[in-house]
Formats: sequence, C-alpha cells, structure tokens
Amino acid sequence: MLFMRMAEHPSPAQEETAMKIFKVVLVVLTILVVAGMMAVPAQAQRWDKDTKVTFSQPVEIPGKILSPGSYRFRVHPLATARNVVQIWNEDGTQLITTVLCIYDYRLEPAGETVMEFHERPTGRPVALRAWFYPGHHYGHEFVYPKTRAVELAKETHEIVPAETVEPTEQTFATVPLVAVTPEAKEVPVAQAIETTPSREVAQQLPKTASSMPLIALCGLAAMGLAIGLRLAARRFS
Repeated sequence: MLFMRMAEHPSPAQEETAMKIFKVVLVVLTILVVAGMMAVPAQAQRWDKDTKVTFSQPVEIPGKILSPGSYRFRVHPLATARNVVQIWNEDGTQLITTVLCIYDYRLEPAGETVMEFHERPTGRPVALRAWFYPGHHYGHEFVYPKTRAVELAKETHEIVPAETVEPTEQTFATVPLVAVTPEAKEVPVAQAIETTPSREVAQQLPKTASSMPLIALCGLAAMGLAIGLRLAARRFS
C-alpha cells in the first residue's frame, strides 16, 4: 500500500508569526545597509578633502615653519576659482595659514595620503612640495613667495612655483603666478607641473580608515538572518 504524506496547510496563527519574522528581518537588513553606507569614512565624503597629517620633524610650508605635530589640511572654498589650501591645527579650531597651490599630477594615484617634499640639505627643515589626497590623480603643489622660491629652486635643482606678489584673502583668485628655475629664471607656471608616476613618499602618514570590516560584518549578519528566515519558513510550511 502506498502512503502519501500531505503537507499540512499552515494555520492563520502560523502565517501571522511568519509574517512578523519576515518584517523583523526586513527592518534589520535595512538598518544594516544604512549603517554600512554611513560607515564610509567622513574623509571620503568631504568635498574639502579634510585630512589629518602628522609630521615627526619641522616642515617648511609657504611663509611658515610647522613644528612637529598633527595638522589638518583642507581645500579652501575659493578652490572653485583657484587652487587654495588651508592648514589648521589638529582639532580644526585654529587656522594656521592659507596658501596658493597649482595642480600636480600622478600617473598612479596612491591609496593613502601622500606628502611630497623638496630635497633639502641635512639639518634643515624639509620644504613641503605637494599634497595628494587618497585615490586622486591630481594633487596640490604649494606655491612659495618668489624670494623663497628662488632659494628653493637653487637648493633643490627643481622648478618651483612662485607668487609674484604676496596674496591676500581678496586677491587669492587673481594674484599672478610664475615658476622659478634653478638658474633663477622666471618661466610660465605650467612648467612647474610634473608628472610623478612613482615618486618616493618621504613620510608615511596614517592610512585612511576603511569601512570594509563593518561591511563584511553586515554581510555575515545578513546571511545569518536569511538562513534563519528560511528555517522559519520551513518550520511553518
């Protein structure tokens, strides 16, 4: 005799319980997706490229010497018309200086912050040449006052971008720029732009925080919830 086992039709109470479980799982998955999106580092979402930089030795920037310590580099709102960078203290409450830049370019963008320096004689502060934001081909090459640019060009045997006059908040967008050669000759500023496919990073800086661990955790949690939902569905079928 052939016996056939017929699946019992779930009762209304069982269907209601299964629906409640489904709704809970849906809410939890939505929360996990939103959390994963919010986990992207604030750095990657900021138009001003806000970056914390730590120097272990004195560093020269246009017009100043930075003492060893941590600072924040940010693109100034004026950058829509001109390449302008602001340097703040570590917690971003005090503006240290605002400097003009020109765009520099790397054939291969780095996955972390890159600070490039002009080579200097031993015992003297290194001079900051350029700042590259993680993953970007274009960076910010710093423009020095003309007198200082002439000295740097001679010391480093490099072309250095220079300001013809000291800029103010009102003239940042219009101040004329030139480039100075090691022979102290003025040339068009375009000649100062270098292609740097593999320039050595002079100082290792903190890497940008990654959201991958949290995203992976969200994925595992979602898989667990999906398995639980499937088991629950089998139980009530």
